[in-house]
Amino acid sequence: MANVFGSTLKRREDPRLIVGNGQYTEDVQLPGMLYASVLRSPHAHANISSINTEAAKALEGVVAVYTGQDLEGKIGTVPTAWLPPDSDMKTPPHEVIAVNKVRYVGDAVAMVIAENRYTARDAVDLIEVKYDVLPAVVEQEQAMDENAPLLHESAPQNIAFHWQAGNATDDVFDSAEVVVKQRFRQQRLIPNAMEPRAAVAQYNAGSGEMTLWVTSQNPHIHRFLLSGILGIPEHKLRILAIDVGGGFGSKIACYPDEAMVAYAARDLNRPVKWVEDRKENFLVTTHGRDMVLDVEFAGKKDGTFSAIRVRNMANMGAYLSTAGPGVPTILFGLIVPGAYKIPYAGADVYGVFTNTTPTDAYRGAGRPEATYLLERMVDLFAEEVNLDAVEVRRRNLIEADEFPYHSAMGLEYDSGNYQAALDKALAMVGYDDLRQKQADVRSQGKYLGIGVTTYVEICGLGPSQVAGAVGFQGGLWESATVRVHPTGKVTAFTGASPHGQGEETTFAQIIAERLGVPFEDVEIVHGDTNRIAMGWGTYGSRTTPVGGNAMALAVDKVIEKAKKIAAHLLEVSQDDVNFSDGIFSVEGAPSRSTTIQDVTLQAYLAWNLPPGVEPALEGTSFYDPANFVYPFGTHVCVVEVDPETGDIDLVKYVAVDDCGRVINPMVAEGQVHGGIVQGIGQALWEGAVYDEQGQLVTGTFMDYAMPKARFFKNFETAFTETPAPQNPLGVKGIGETGTIASTPTVVNAVMDALRPFGVKDIDMPLTPERVWTAIQKGSGQQ
Repeated sequence: MANVFGSTLKRREDPRLIVGNGQYTEDVQLPGMLYASVLRSPHAHANISSINTEAAKALEGVVAVYTGQDLEGKIGTVPTAWLPPDSDMKTPPHEVIAVNKVRYVGDAVAMVIAENRYTARDAVDLIEVKYDVLPAVVEQEQAMDENAPLLHESAPQNIAFHWQAGNATDDVFDSAEVVVKQRFRQQRLIPNAMEPRAAVAQYNAGSGEMTLWVTSQNPHIHRFLLSGILGIPEHKLRILAIDVGGGFGSKIACYPDEAMVAYAARDLNRPVKWVEDRKENFLVTTHGRDMVLDVEFAGKKDGTFSAIRVRNMANMGAYLSTAGPGVPTILFGLIVPGAYKIPYAGADVYGVFTNTTPTDAYRGAGRPEATYLLERMVDLFAEEVNLDAVEVRRRNLIEADEFPYHSAMGLEYDSGNYQAALDKALAMVGYDDLRQKQADVRSQGKYLGIGVTTYVEICGLGPSQVAGAVGFQGGLWESATVRVHPTGKVTAFTGASPHGQGEETTFAQIIAERLGVPFEDVEIVHGDTNRIAMGWGTYGSRTTPVGGNAMALAVDKVIEKAKKIAAHLLEVSQDDVNFSDGIFSVEGAPSRSTTIQDVTLQAYLAWNLPPGVEPALEGTSFYDPANFVYPFGTHVCVVEVDPETGDIDLVKYVAVDDCGRVINPMVAEGQVHGGIVQGIGQALWEGAVYDEQGQLVTGTFMDYAMPKARFFKNFETAFTETPAPQNPLGVKGIGETGTIASTPTVVNAVMDALRPFGVKDIDMPLTPERVWTAIQKGSGQQ
């Protein structure tokens, strides 16, 4: 069964998902099930004077109503799982239901449990709450003012933490030939999965066991955190997250709603279901990005770079979410130098509380923000030194023979060939011809722009020792068990919890190729904490680099044991047995052989096993990587801007990515496509907006633009393959590359088109109004 690895096989998940046979949380139906609905604060900042729940409780069909005071002392607070070192972080308690004070629109105030969801929602409307409304603050810089409204007494000036890293001092910038400064705003984004968040809880009073179906990207982390919140031992808490309708980072966090539902199920001894509606999704599910970035970039007139430093004011929202503090610090700050030889780099990060929805990971999580500021600065620097933006990149990219490369932020980039990816992308797009065409059409009043991004990202989150050193309150290894059944069929269990990325297919490819069994004979099991010993989930493009390698090593253990049995059956020394394509053969006598299926049957029959070898055949691996992995690539975008309307036409988009060895080109390409769409969405259309009172004015799809397929022409994608040297499969991550690269690529293209108007930067999203306004302001420079 050679060459399964690297083959374009159709995703085996798709038939199940496309025809409606997925197993989502909303699909769970249990006898006697109750339904929950949550009353949420209409105010961004207010003290709760009183709550009257009598009318709600009196409504026929209502079983219970819980307020924050009802739960005090009976349930824990929602913890933060990332504590960046040396950051003096404040972690004020995040109550499951607000007790005396609400801090953002959507903060939970009460929960109704009823016989059906409609009654529950009607009863929510009958709860009377008196609020003493307080002034709100939604912008992080305003929140840092000493006179700003204070969210938490323990966090003066609303500063949740201050974190610094790097070595870019004033002396470096003072002595530089060229220094470019720029402020960027990473607007707030709102994730929208196909299935919004949901939870179904079932409690067994006899055994004390709780089963919780929940839309999670990391079921074992959810079990870990909810065990503490609910006071249920982990071995009595089962988390199920089979199909979750996508996550994009928003389903990493542990939310109050899940704990509330579980509490009610235990308290009432009946199953309880809660499914957020789309409005709740906008208001409550964690948001992404939202950073204000002041950047200084230094170099020489010959176009070489010498230093970069950034002051990042990150809006954390009203509370610190599960992984929230790690995004603007570790995941952002450490990758600021990007793919370039920059001797000095520094990050100075403030995490700030505001009266807004908490922020957490959103596809790319910190790396898109870092890549954006860097790639925008490279273009601004190139313009300052009067060189082509591609030429400047080429002069500063890390060379292929310089790996492993130690960046100014202390990372060891594992491998790369950045120039090869750049050359390939430029050839695909026809860069030189495009530049000539650009000059030609400008004379005709057409404004063509070419944007280029060369990027590297940090992903494959692990190793655990580093995770601990950077403050993540968990390990980042991954578990896998490969069980070969007596008939030779295979079930594999992974602690990673893929949710749409295609690993049910690619993991089966890894096993089929390595074990030499048919691809169709391999089943992948995930998303159930009772069937899988332990795992740390899917995020940060870690599923394949960490979980996939755990799978490969588990297969190796199967083969190691099977080889002993095969040698015994063939009556030769184990050293004389070769294994290839599922066949054990004798060295020098290939006709003497047996198959993995035959060996497996003998392993289970156990009639004739070698001494000391136990029956059955399975292998388990707990793989902790030695390093992160560092995918890289080059993206190029061509746009045309209509100066009369500000409209942007995406003329062409080329992406060349390197994620190490490619397991399934079609799956990898699909990940790149999705990422590009998500990144372009940020560049051109998406953005959450709060008014001064903290009301989310982009709280529906009528106000918040989501990218749709019809917005895009075809993307041209390709791969280079530079294997990761430190993992057995040589793989890197691919799930976030498109998002990381595409946003600056598109914005660089638009700024390139607007160069004749003297426009250097526009805050995202680049709506026609903003582009047109910038053209009008800058047109005098044409």
